[in-house]
This record gives sequence, structure tokens and C-alpha cells, in this order.
Amino acid sequence: MEHNLVLYNTLTRKKEKFVPIHPNMVGMYVCGPTVYSDVHLGNCRTFVSFDLIFRYLVHLGYKVRYVRNITDAGHLEGDNDEGDDKFAKKAKLEQLEPMEIVQKYTIGFHDVLRLFNTIPPSIEPTATGHISEQIEMVQEIIKNGFAYEVNGTVYFDVEKYVKEYNYTILTNRNLEDLLNNTRELGGQDEKRGRLDFALWIKAKPEHIMRWPSPWGVGFPGWHIECSAMSRKYLGDQFDIHGGGMDLAATHHTNEIAQSEACNHTSPAKYWMHTNMLTVNGTRMSKSAGNGFLPGELFTGNHPLLNRGYSPMAVRFFMLQAHYRSTLDFSNDALDAADKGYKRLMSAIGLLDKIVTSKTSNFGNLEEIKKRSYAAMDDDFNSPVLIAELFEVVRIINSIYDGKLNISESDLQALKQYMQDFVFDVLGLKDDQIGEGDNMEDLMQIIINLRNDAKKNKDFVTSDRIREQLTAAGIQLKDSKDGTLWNKI
Repeated sequence: MEHNLVLYNTLTRKKEKFVPIHPNMVGMYVCGPTVYSDVHLGNCRTFVSFDLIFRYLVHLGYKVRYVRNITDAGHLEGDNDEGDDKFAKKAKLEQLEPMEIVQKYTIGFHDVLRLFNTIPPSIEPTATGHISEQIEMVQEIIKNGFAYEVNGTVYFDVEKYVKEYNYTILTNRNLEDLLNNTRELGGQDEKRGRLDFALWIKAKPEHIMRWPSPWGVGFPGWHIECSAMSRKYLGDQFDIHGGGMDLAATHHTNEIAQSEACNHTSPAKYWMHTNMLTVNGTRMSKSAGNGFLPGELFTGNHPLLNRGYSPMAVRFFMLQAHYRSTLDFSNDALDAADKGYKRLMSAIGLLDKIVTSKTSNFGNLEEIKKRSYAAMDDDFNSPVLIAELFEVVRIINSIYDGKLNISESDLQALKQYMQDFVFDVLGLKDDQIGEGDNMEDLMQIIINLRNDAKKNKDFVTSDRIREQLTAAGIQLKDSKDGTLWNKI
């Protein structure tokens, strides 16, 4: 099947046909977490979205090198190089070494993403593991005339850069407005220009995380790590650079500037950004007190939540919205997604119980398949794909109920379709049953008990078994082949 994959490029503000730099190979860099606290849900949404993108590119047959970094140094509290180092501050609070903080939250991050069934990236480099590459890049930027050193700190010279390049190419913001909205330089500020940002920062005596450099002992600025690591693993220019939309204005703008100043080329061909989360229509944020962590969402242990939801129900909920749309959390929306997810898994569970016929009369699976690919080829439109999947769910239920027929070969094709789109592309799995449980054996025991009750004309017990199973979300169906069951 011919594929005409198009994606929305933030850089050009339009959808473009995806043409990788090297045929059949894709280089993709996604900004990872700053591991000084628990990963928040907004981050998870970004990583689930790029997992979908990664999975679909692999499904189409591309060889993908997916690089997602871990920021474990250099990220100060403010985006404008002010405040304390996030790791040092947390380390002091918890009386730990900064690398203990890094280790604790990196493990927590991996645990959460495993629950969301995301595939690990091909390479997961850390800022602290690439100090020499960052120093080397800063030296090249200085040599090219786009940076200067003051008292052991190196700054990027934005004023010099804008004479040759477009600093606001990613966001299309007006440079004058940007300058006017940036605070005046204080008397003690070493920067030449208001928009200049640090590439390397001199360490104060009390700063714990520090490395020797040509400019004295210090640590890297936040932005340089991504430029250095994407260059090392993907080259001066690669295909896709991704992250949350909150990174576009500062972090990604500065990444482009650094890479162009060093390599004389823009780092990525396509820039992709995920949208933000809202809760009951209001932006989710720590300051608003309406943010919840993935763990709280799974347990329901949060004042804004009525109950907990399984990680797969939450993943399904996230994929029901397009990655560029805002995603609004509410109890009603989560409940609806949970029901939808269970309906999907229940239908897939019926596929092995379907009795085939000589011929099929359920419609054209090839047409559904074509529409499913068209949805994903249109900027990874998972909500439209999910609508197609529910059309298939309706067909499966009708076949199981004997209202429609399916041949053996079409049943195999239907199973393959569900495998491709539900499990491989959307990355869902059935987490309704623990892996150690043998539900089939358990259900057979219950069905046998009910059959014994019916044989003994104890219809009160047999009816009670059926009713209690229905209440637990399991439906019994008596047929000539015995009693069948499925999840509602």
C-alpha cells in the first residue's frame, strides 16, 4: 500500500509531506524529562504521543533511531539562567547527593512509562554523560563568533546571531516585542544583550555539580545538551525534533540558534509539538493545584478524581485526542474512555470464540484498513483511527451474535488488522487481567457450577451467578456449543 504520510511542521506552520533525509531511515530526537521530581502527566502525554509516532514509523517499515535525553544537570529554576540548580536544591532539601535524586526519579520515570506501555528509545543519553561534547560545541560557537566569555561564564550572542539568522523562526514571534518583554539588564548582569543565554555557567563555591572547562570550573547551560547530543547521535541535521509546546519559545528556539551557529545548518527538518493538558477546562499546573501525578490517576487518590483508572485506559484516553489538541481531564471523560477501552478489549477477546462460515457478509475490511492508514498518514490522527476501530468492534459483536457471517480467511485478516492497529500502532494491551491470572480456567469453574445448579433445578443459584457476573462486567451466553462468556 502506498503511503503519503504528512505531518504538521511547527517550523513552517503547515502540514508537509514527510520525506526523510535518508530513504527508509528516520532520525528522531525528543526532549526528555528533567529528573529532579516525579514525572508529571503533561510529560507523559508528550512521551505517549511520540511513542505513537515512533510505532507508526516502524510499522510503515522505517528504521528509526529514536533519541530521548535525560536532563540531569544544568537546568536552573528559571529559563533565563537565574535561580538555583534544580538538582542541587532538591538534594539539599532531601539531604542527598544530586545523583541520588537523578537515580531515584529516572527509575520512577522509566517505571511510569513502562506502565503506559511505551517502547524505550533507541538511545537515552544524559547531560552529565556528554559534558565533553557540550564543551566542544561551545568552543566551536565561540570560534564562529556567536558567543563570548565573561568571568568563567559563556553567553550566546543573540544580537550577533540575528544579523545572519532568524532567531524567532520557530515561533514567528516579533523580535522587537521579545526584546521589550525581556527585563532590563541589571548593573551586575554580565550579559551584553537582554536575550543572550548561558552556554556554560561558572560554578559558585557551593555548587555541587561541577566540571572543569577551558573557562574554569562550571556546568553546562540547559539548552546546549540537546544540541550536542542530537548532533552526536543523529548528525548535524536529522528528520524530526519533538517535545511539548511549552519548550518551543525558549528551549527549542535556543537549540536552533546554537546548532546553526555551530554547524551552519538548522538541526531538524520537521519540528513537532504536543499540546497541553487541562483539567475541567483549566490549564493543569502545579501553581493552580489542579495537577495530578500518573500514580494518583491510577489509584484515584486525589481530591479531583472519583476513582482510579488503569494505565491502558489512560493511554487510550490520551490517544482519543489528537496530539496537537488540548487534552481535558474530567471524571466523565475518563469514565467514557475507560468504557470505550473495555469495549475494544472485549471485542478482541471474542475473536477466538467466533464460529466461521463459508462466506463473509460483514462489509469490506480492505476499505476500513485503507481509511485507518489514511487517518494515521494525516499527521498521526489517532482519534479518527479509533473511530474506525469502533466500527470494527460493532462488526465483531454482530458476527459473535450470529447476525453477520465471516469466513476463516477473513477472520484471520480481521485478527491481523486488530493486531496491527490496536497493539502495534496504538500500543495498547489488555491490562484488565493480571498476567498471572488464568481467567479462562476461572470462568470454566464458575460456568460448571452454574450448569450443576441448573441440572439440579436450582434456578435461584444459576440466575444469581449470571446476575453477579453481569454486575462484575462479564456476560454469559448459552449456545448449542455450551456457555460462552465475554467482558461487557
